[in-house]
Amino acid sequence: MKYADSVLDLIGNTPLVRLNSVAEGVQATVLAKLEYLNPGGSVKDRIAAALVDSAEKSGRLRPGGTIVEPTSGNTGVGLAMVAQARGYGMVCVTPDKVGEEKRDTLRAYGARVALVSSSVPPESEESYYGVSDALAREIEGGFKPDQFNNPAAPQAHYETTGPEIWRDTEGKITHLVAGAGTGGTVTGTGRYLKEVSADREGGPVTVIVADPEGSVYSGGSGKPYFVEGVGEDMWPANYDTEVPDEVHAVTDAEAFEMTRRLAKEEGLLVGGSSGMAVAGALKAAKTLPADAVVVVILPDSGRGYLGKVFNDEWMAERGFPVERGESLPRVPGLIATGAEDGGTPREAEAAARDSLRAAAAGSVSVPSAATVGEALDAAESAGRGGVVVGPEALPAALGEMRAVLAADDLRRALLAGTAERGTLLAEALADAVLDGAPVLVGTGQGPRVLAERLGENGVVALAEDGRVLGAVTSAEALPALRA
Repeated sequence: MKYADSVLDLIGNTPLVRLNSVAEGVQATVLAKLEYLNPGGSVKDRIAAALVDSAEKSGRLRPGGTIVEPTSGNTGVGLAMVAQARGYGMVCVTPDKVGEEKRDTLRAYGARVALVSSSVPPESEESYYGVSDALAREIEGGFKPDQFNNPAAPQAHYETTGPEIWRDTEGKITHLVAGAGTGGTVTGTGRYLKEVSADREGGPVTVIVADPEGSVYSGGSGKPYFVEGVGEDMWPANYDTEVPDEVHAVTDAEAFEMTRRLAKEEGLLVGGSSGMAVAGALKAAKTLPADAVVVVILPDSGRGYLGKVFNDEWMAERGFPVERGESLPRVPGLIATGAEDGGTPREAEAAARDSLRAAAAGSVSVPSAATVGEALDAAESAGRGGVVVGPEALPAALGEMRAVLAADDLRRALLAGTAERGTLLAEALADAVLDGAPVLVGTGQGPRVLAERLGENGVVALAEDGRVLGAVTSAEALPALRA
C-alpha cells in the first residue's frame, strides 16, 4: 500500500507546469512551480516544519507550548498544521489587510487569531511584529519562530525547493523568479541554484525578485499596497541581498490583472503574489532566447482571495480594471444578478473614467496631524468641497488614506462647537466628532454608481488602480453626472 504516515510527509515535491496563453510571444520556456499544491495550500508549509524542528532541538519549544507568529495567513496555516500534529497551541497575529477568508482558514486549523493595524510603522509595539513579541512573552510556554530572521527558513528552501527545481529542469533552468516577503524562499532557493550551477558552461542561474511597488526591496518606502504576503516595509535578516541579481517592481494593477488571467487562461487559481511573480517573470522573459528556462514560484492558492482579487465589486471600488465577459442570452428562468450582463461598451467606459477623473482634478490632502482649521483652509484654498486625510500628496496608495472629509461637515462641527479650528483631525475622527470613514468609488464604476454613493454620503473617495485620486462631492461630480 502507498500512503503517507502524516500530512506533514506530503510537503514538497510540487510540480512544474508550462505557462502558455499568458506567455504568448515569449520565446523562452516559462515554468510555474505550483506551491499551492502543498497540503496547507502554500509555499510556507516548507518552512513551518523546519522552524518547529529547529525549536524543538534547541529546547526553545517544549511539550505543551504555544507557537506565536506574525503572519499574513500562509505561514500561520503551515505552523497550525504542524502544531496540531505535534500537540502545540497556535496564535497567529495578522494585519487587518488580510482577508477574512484567510483568518477563517487559520481558525479552522485550530489557531487563535489576533488582528492588528497594517498602517502603523514596523517598529511600533502595536505593529504585528510588536504584538507578536508581547504575546510570546505573556503566554506561558510561548515561542515565536520568527520567520523573518530564523535561518531555518531559508535553509528549508536550500534543502528542498532548490534541489527540486534543479532536478525537474534537469539542470537547464537559467532564471529563477520569486517574490520576497520574509526573504526565505528567494534566499534559500536562489542560493542553492546559484551554487549548483556556478561552474556550468552557460553560467549560474540568474535570480530575480518580483516585488510590489512600494516595498523596500525594489526601492520603495514600505507604503501600503494591496498584494498580500509579499514585499516588506523593513529588511528581514533572512533576505540575503547578495542572492538576487535583479529586483523588478510590479504594481497592484499588474499583479491583479495577471492573477485573474492565470485563472481564466491557464486554469491556475492562485493568489495575488503569484500573479505578481508571473508578471515580473514575463517582463524578464520577453528578451530571453528560446533556450532559456525561466522558473517562477507561485506561492499560494487563490481560494483565500475570492472576496478580493476575484470579486468584481471589490476590484471596481478600488479602481482596478475588471474584464467583463460576453452577455448571456435572455432566457426564461434566468435570475438577473448583473453577472450575466457583458457590461458597458469599452468606449463608453473609457469616457466615463475620464469624466470621473476630471471630477477629482485639483483634489487636496492633509496629514493626519493636521487640524480642523488647516483641513478647511486647504479645501477652501483649492476650491474643493472635500479633503483626503493621510497622504502627503495625491494620488496616493489607498492604504495611506485615513479619512475623507466634506468641507461642509468641518464647518458644521465648528458652528456646533463640537470641534475647534485647532482640534487635531486624528482626535476628532477617533472621538467620532467627524465621520470620515472613506466611501470608495472606482473610476471604472461610472457616473451611476458615483451618483448613488453621493446620494448616501456627502463626499466619496475616487480610486483608480488601487490609488486614491481625491475627494469628490456633489458639486464636483455634477459635470460627470450630466455627461
